[in-house]
Order: sequence, then C-alpha cells, then structure tokens
Amino acid sequence: MDTKQAKQRFGIIGNDTGLIRAIDVALQVAPTDISVFVYGESGTGKENIPKIIHQNSKRKHSNYVAVNCGAIPEGTIDSELFGHEKGAFTGAHDSRKGYFEVADGGTIFLDEVAELPLSTQVRLLRVLESGEFMKVGSSKMQKTDVRIIAATNVNIQEAIRKGKFREDLFYRLNTVSIQIPALRNRKEDISLLFKKFAADFADQYNTPVIRLSDEAMQLLQDYPWPGNIRQLKNFVAQISVIEQERNISADTLDSYIPHNQNPNKTPVLFEGENSSEFSEREILYKVLFDMKKDLTELKKITFDLMEKEGKMDKNSPKVFEDLENENAVTILPTKKAAENIEVAQNLSLFEQEKNLIVRALEKHKGKRKYAAQELGISERTLYRKIKEFDL
Repeated sequence: MDTKQAKQRFGIIGNDTGLIRAIDVALQVAPTDISVFVYGESGTGKENIPKIIHQNSKRKHSNYVAVNCGAIPEGTIDSELFGHEKGAFTGAHDSRKGYFEVADGGTIFLDEVAELPLSTQVRLLRVLESGEFMKVGSSKMQKTDVRIIAATNVNIQEAIRKGKFREDLFYRLNTVSIQIPALRNRKEDISLLFKKFAADFADQYNTPVIRLSDEAMQLLQDYPWPGNIRQLKNFVAQISVIEQERNISADTLDSYIPHNQNPNKTPVLFEGENSSEFSEREILYKVLFDMKKDLTELKKITFDLMEKEGKMDKNSPKVFEDLENENAVTILPTKKAAENIEVAQNLSLFEQEKNLIVRALEKHKGKRKYAAQELGISERTLYRKIKEFDL
C-alpha cells in the first residue's frame, strides 16, 4: 500500500506535506513491531495512523483494539486493560478478558495515554518490557504478544515534569514518533475538506451542495480551527442544515464563525498547555476569576451606597485606592455590605467547583460526555470529581 492508497482506504483528505510525511512514516514502520507514539491536537485524525500501521503489518489478520484511556474511570481502567478474575471486586461475578488479552497477536491503540493513572502506567511498562501482565485479583502471570501504539493531545514533556507520566514509559512508547499537523497549519487542505464534507452532507440530507464565495473561503482558511477537522465537519453540517441559500457569502459565513476566541492565540501543543482543551487546573482559574469579579462588583456597590448616604467623599483617595487595588479589602460602613463580601470571600473553591460541575451536568441532562466537553476535562476526571463531590 502506498500513500495514495492509504489516503483512499482510510478517508484521509489533504495534500499537506506534514500530513503526507506522517502517512509515509506510518507505512515505513508498519512491517516492524516497534512501538509508535502519535502526537497531535484533538480532532486532527490521530486515530487513522494506528489503523494504517495495523493494516500494513504482519498482524493485520489479528485483532485491532482501540482504547480511549481518558473515557474509562480510574477505578476500572486496570480491569478494562488487563481483565479480572471472578470475585476480584464487588460486581465481578465472572472472570473477564482485558484488552491486552483480546488483542494478543494483534495491535492495541491507546488513545489519550497520558490520562492513565500512574499505577496503570507501571503495569503497562511491564507489558512493554516483557509482554507479561496479571489480571486484577489474580496471582498468575500471563503473556501477551501485542504491538502498542499510543497517542496524546497534551504536552507529554510537561506531564513528565509534573510527575503525571512516567519518563521510562515514555521512552518505551516513543521508539518512533509521528506528528499530525493541526488544521490551521494545513490551510490549503481546508477547502478540500470543506468540499468533501459539504458533498457528504448534501447526499445525507438530500439537498443541493453548499458552495462558498472566494471571500468566504478565505475567511474559512484564516480561522484557526482550535477543534481541527472535527470542528470543521460540525461547522459544515450546521450550515448545510440551517442555510436555505446554497451559495454562501463571506458575511453569511462570518455569522457562523465563533468570535470569542483570539485568532492570534491559537493552541500550541508542544510549547505549553493545549488551549483547545482546558486542563483541570483551568476550572479553578475560572472559579477564582468569577469570585474576583463578584468581589469587585460588591466593592463598587458598597462605594455607591457610601456615596449615596453621604458617608464618603467621592474624592477620598483611600476609597479609590481600595477600589482600584484588586487585593485590597475596602472598609465597609454598613453591616449588610460587609456580610455580602464576607460570604463571597468565604465561598470556598470546593463549593465553586462543585457548582460549576453541577450546572454543566444539569445543562446536558446528566450526560457526562457533553458535560466534560463543556468543562474542558476528560470523562475520567469528571467521573472522579462526581465521586469526590458525592453528586
């Protein structure tokens, strides 16, 4: 299979040199058994690379198993990957094969591998070193012959520095690395992808194909697409369904493009956090920002009350100094205002974070997948937070 055939078989659209390079490397390493680490932002199509490798390897007639490590709760991840014995834990009524046993002789793809707990990373390292693993609740060592391909959309070096990912495991997985370019770096491919998606949706909805003016296409190419191909596909679906006019102008297209993002600040995967997907830490930043905003508003209300009641001269430098200083605490003349600020200040991060999660779950009617997406955390992190807050 050559690059062109691989693109056709797996529905890969684009001629970007970075994309072609990624496919070429995948085809070159496919006949070997070395482990591969795939890098790329969320929505770039990383899942195609392990499929190309598996289908062009000697293992292609054996099982191919894809595992989203970030979607499996921490308490069950070992059982999912390595299986368990009957009675190993509450609810384990029968023994069960794990993915490594099912994939024996084939290929296993570990997507979002950086989400694995450290204890599970130790087990995975042993599989890579010796091909051995133990089921949960068992003392018997088992052997498996699998090829492991891993992928991540986070800065793995940063995760290693923070102690969230084992360095020795990284070097075992990263024998060969393949980088999938972000869509914003494949501007010429955006028009090809748009036309493909537009044709697909026209066929699906039995409507004429939507077309863009030259100015609208330029607008499409200038947008940074933080959600990459997945975001573009959803964007085209939205326009295909809503717009009655099939010829889309730049003004019409502009009304659909999100403008709450800074086009000059696009996600950079390997120079810091991936800003297209919030980390758990950023939830706390959001909470702190909301608290600070509430305190600022209370201070302004207090000043207005003081001025209205004639208890403070508008030219008083002390009050203005306190109001302008975000870290200062204004001396309040009224008991009610003092109580308001004390409540806001004493509302803990715990409660704020809990409220944030409750609102997201209520908005999406308890669907954790969509709540996690809105909060910008993995489903596994959300699952842990739900247990932590006893929701």
